[in-house]
Amino acid sequence: MSNNAQKQPGSAAKSHTIEDVNRLVATDMDAVNQLIEKRLSSEVALVNQVSGYIIHSGGKRLRPVLVLLSARAFGYSGDQHFNLAAIVEFIHTATLLHDDVVDASDRRRGQETANALWGNEAAVLVGDFLYSRAFQMMVDAQRMQVMEILAHATNIIAEGEVLQLLNCNDPDTTEQRYLDVIHCKTAKLFEAAAQLGAVLCDATPEQETAMARYGMHLGTAFQLVDDVLDYSASSEEMGKNVGDDLAEGKPTLPLIRAMRQGTKEQSALIRKAIETGGRDNIGAVMAAIESTDAIAYTAQKAREEADLAIAQLQHIPASDYADALKILADFSVSRTY
Repeated sequence: MSNNAQKQPGSAAKSHTIEDVNRLVATDMDAVNQLIEKRLSSEVALVNQVSGYIIHSGGKRLRPVLVLLSARAFGYSGDQHFNLAAIVEFIHTATLLHDDVVDASDRRRGQETANALWGNEAAVLVGDFLYSRAFQMMVDAQRMQVMEILAHATNIIAEGEVLQLLNCNDPDTTEQRYLDVIHCKTAKLFEAAAQLGAVLCDATPEQETAMARYGMHLGTAFQLVDDVLDYSASSEEMGKNVGDDLAEGKPTLPLIRAMRQGTKEQSALIRKAIETGGRDNIGAVMAAIESTDAIAYTAQKAREEADLAIAQLQHIPASDYADALKILADFSVSRTY
């Protein structure tokens, strides 16, 4: 390891909850937020309006937090992790802008989507701006491996978007095809975020691989819980409409499981709902999901992924930041929003 990868000082507060995790990285996140504000700036007013709106719309910021925790877990003491955390957030935000256009969504995080306010054209183009700004910032790291990780992740995310498009309105989507979408579309950026901290500190190949696997399992757990919440949480808790996935014809794991375990009538009902989209039979679909324990099945899969993520932490140095990474994995499956 480099000289940056020293044991963490004992002054950092022990983390037990997600609030403790946020406090642990609060100073770092302040620096990241300042950098985000600076690098969002554009001479085009509409770019500032749209990008600023979605960046400040109340997201969890788990991906940049993951970059910070990973870097600190290996003793990083420079400032390049701020840059990488901001890059990851820009990439994530760009995908949200594009997702909402593709899905024709009008609500996210309890607010109107950017495309609902400014139109699809502006949302897509500002998403492109955020992608290109992220790549400008990658150059600042002056490390080819960082470029390779983030460029590869961005490409895989795009492939995941296309895979999801192919699965839409297809009730024959298998559990594995569904997981393939999750791994590409959601978990890949978590993987990159976790791996970057190890790369900054010149960690061993084993440690770098462990962090990448941690991020992949964490991201998979996170998305599985998102899919659970789509059928079990309230609109107020989620910040979006209940049953959005069904309305868009997305065959997520709760639906796939309910079709497999339900009666012939329930399976036919869900198949038709996926094929046609919309919320016309949302009540009956949710009843079928509940009666087949599809929510519990999906939640258990998420817990298994979180445990796999936690198992990877045995390969990194013990510290409060390593403890916080475990808390983050537990939070990913215990959250209600």
